[in-house]
Amino acid sequence: MGMPELSGLELRHLRYFVAVAEELNLSRAARQLHISQPPLTRQIQQLESVVGAQLFTRTARGIALTEAGKVLLVEAGNLLSFTRQAVERTR
Repeated sequence: MGMPELSGLELRHLRYFVAVAEELNLSRAARQLHISQPPLTRQIQQLESVVGAQLFTRTARGIALTEAGKVLLVEAGNLLSFTRQAVERTR
């Protein structure tokens, strides 16, 4: 079995995803990231397309992580941490 195709996946997608997942609110996450909500929504949709899974569901209270979203939140946090460590060690 080969590696899954990750063409189009960027660290930006993961940072945006983590912000939305932590806030569980697109407007607040967009403000935190200093971008507007429509581009943030598009980035999340692109990420869902790349990973091939829905990451959030809409609820009466806003949005919630799906099971796939919960898995990605842990893994994205690990990847972002690893990336920060790599940059720090390189410097």
